[in-house]
Amino acid sequence: METTTEGERPRKRQRADSGSTTTDDDIVSLSKRSISPPVSKRISTHTSPNLHAASALTGEFTALINSSTVSSPIQLNRIPSLPAASNTDTLTLKDLLGDPLISECWLFNYLFDVDFIMRQFDQDVREAVQVKLVHGSWKSEDSNRIGIEAAMKRYSNVKAVTAHMPEMYGTHHSKMIIIFRRDDMAQIVILTANFIPGDWMMTQALWRSPLLPLLSEPASETGSPASLFPLGSGKRFKQDLLAYVRVYNRLASLATKLSLYDFGTVRGALVASVPRKQEIVSQHNTKHLWGLPGLARILGNISGVHRTASSKSKNLNKNDGGSSQDADSQGKEPAQIVIQISSVASVGEKWLRDFFFPTLSTTSTSPLAAQTSQSSSPSPETPRFSIIFPTASEIRRSVTGYSAGSSIHMRTRSSAQRKQLDYIRPMLCHWAGDNEDDDDNNNNNRSASTNAIQEAGRRRAAPHIKTYTRFRDPAMTRIDWAMLTSANLSSQAWGSATKDRHVRVCSYEIGVVVWPGLWGEEAEMVPVFKRDMPHCEGEEAVLRSKVTVGWRMPYDLPLVKYREGEMPWCASHTDTEVDWMGRSWPGFGAG
Repeated sequence: METTTEGERPRKRQRADSGSTTTDDDIVSLSKRSISPPVSKRISTHTSPNLHAASALTGEFTALINSSTVSSPIQLNRIPSLPAASNTDTLTLKDLLGDPLISECWLFNYLFDVDFIMRQFDQDVREAVQVKLVHGSWKSEDSNRIGIEAAMKRYSNVKAVTAHMPEMYGTHHSKMIIIFRRDDMAQIVILTANFIPGDWMMTQALWRSPLLPLLSEPASETGSPASLFPLGSGKRFKQDLLAYVRVYNRLASLATKLSLYDFGTVRGALVASVPRKQEIVSQHNTKHLWGLPGLARILGNISGVHRTASSKSKNLNKNDGGSSQDADSQGKEPAQIVIQISSVASVGEKWLRDFFFPTLSTTSTSPLAAQTSQSSSPSPETPRFSIIFPTASEIRRSVTGYSAGSSIHMRTRSSAQRKQLDYIRPMLCHWAGDNEDDDDNNNNNRSASTNAIQEAGRRRAAPHIKTYTRFRDPAMTRIDWAMLTSANLSSQAWGSATKDRHVRVCSYEIGVVVWPGLWGEEAEMVPVFKRDMPHCEGEEAVLRSKVTVGWRMPYDLPLVKYREGEMPWCASHTDTEVDWMGRSWPGFGAG
C-alpha cells in the first residue's frame, strides 16, 4: 500500500470504518473466506483449456506445449479466496523465499512487515539467512522505520539499509528481491507488491530471472562507460542493474557480488528511476538513463514495432477504450497503449500530453519523440491510450472491500485535479467492468465489436499491479511491448522537464520491459488469460512456425470504458455505501 500523490507519504494502512480495529491478519483471514460477489449477467464465451503446470522456482521460460510457445515472462500472485482456475501458474511470496538453499536475500521496497517476511523463509534456515532490507524511511518517527528497527532486535540476521532520499516528495518505491543461494546461483525478482500481508490479497505481478550461475571465468562483463551492451541482452541488463545498485552508494558489497554472476540467459530491459537530474537529450549510448529518458531509449531500440494496424484487422472497432484520436487517412488504425496503474498523481495535462504520452509512443523510427514532440494535436500514427483504474463499486466488491482502497489513489478535489480528470476521462476504463447494475447494455461500452469476453479471473482482486502494454491492433490480439514496473502515473516516478533542459526524477522505481523480438525476429507476443502459456489447438499448433510468447493478463479484454457520470475511486472521499463486508469508508487519513 502506498500513494505516489504529490506531497503525501502515508505511514499506515487506512482502516475501513466498521466500528472496530482491523489488522493485516484480519485482512488475510477475511480473504480466505469464500465470498459470493454479485454475479455479472454477461455470458463469457471463454473456456479454460487444459491447465499447464509451471515450475514455481526456476524462472526459466520453458515451452510446455511445444518448442514454438514460450511461457509469460511475468506471473501473477496467488490469492486464496479466488477460484482455483484464477490461480493457475501463480506464486506466493513463500514460493519466492521458501527455498532452503537461499543463503542471502536483499529486499528493496517501500513498506515492510518483517515478521510477515520472515515467515516466508524455510523454517530450517530462517534464522541463518542473511536478510537485508533496503528502504527509504529516513525519518526517525516514520512508522515503517520504527517497525523495521524493532524487528531487527528480534531477528539477529536482519539488517537494514536506508536509501539516500534527497527529494522532499520522492519515495523509495522500488520493489525487488535479489537472492543468493548455497549452490552458487543467484536470482533477481522484480515485483509490484509491498512486503506486507494486505498487498498480497490484491492483484500483483512479478518478473523472475532464470537462476544465474557464477561466471565460468573472472571477467569484466560490466563494460566501460563507453561500451554498453545491446538493450534486451542479459549483459546489458546486468550493466543497468549494477548501475542502479551503485547509485545507493551504500551497497558496494552487493554490486561486487552481483558482478560475479552470469546474466546471459536474461531476456528483458531494465527500466529504473533514481533521484537525480539528467539532460533531456542524453540519448548517447555511453550513459545510463533513468525515468522517461531511459524508457524512451528502450522503446526506441525495439525493432519491428508496428506503428499502425490495418483497418481490415479482425474485430476492428474505432470506439475502443482509448482517447478519441482519428485513424490514419490511409485506412490505418493506430496501436493501443494500455496504462494500468494503482495511483494517478496530480501531474497535469501538459506533462501527460507533451512528455509522458510522447515517450510511450516512441518507436525505433521516432526515438526522440519524447524530446521533440510539443504538439497538442496527435499525429495520425499516435497510438490510442487507455487508462485502467477502478471505480468505488469495484473497490467495494473486491476481496478485501474498502481495505484495498487505501492502496489506490487518484485525487479529484481541486480545480487542477478536476481539469486533469476531464482530460483523461475519455481514456478511463474499468478494472473489472461488471458494475453492480450490470446489464446487456453495458456491453456497448466494450472497446471491440464483439462481446466475447476473455477473462483474466482478477475482477474481485483490486489492482496494485502496474503494467504498460502496447497492443499492435485495436482487437488487442498482438503485443509490441509490455512493461511491469513499480512506477505509477507520477512525475516523481518518471521525471519532469526543468527549464534548463534537464529531467528531474524524485523517486526510486524499477521495472522490466519485454518485447517479442527477444525470442527471435519472427516471434510474436500474445495476451494469455488464467494461465501463463499461450495455447494452440488443432492445425494452428501443427502449422505454427513462429515463436509465440505469452503475456499474462491481469485484466479482461475487451476493455470497458467508463460510462457517463462514472468516477474513479478517490480514497480521500468518504463513502457511506457499504462494501460486501458491511463497512463504510471514512476517507483516507480519517481517524
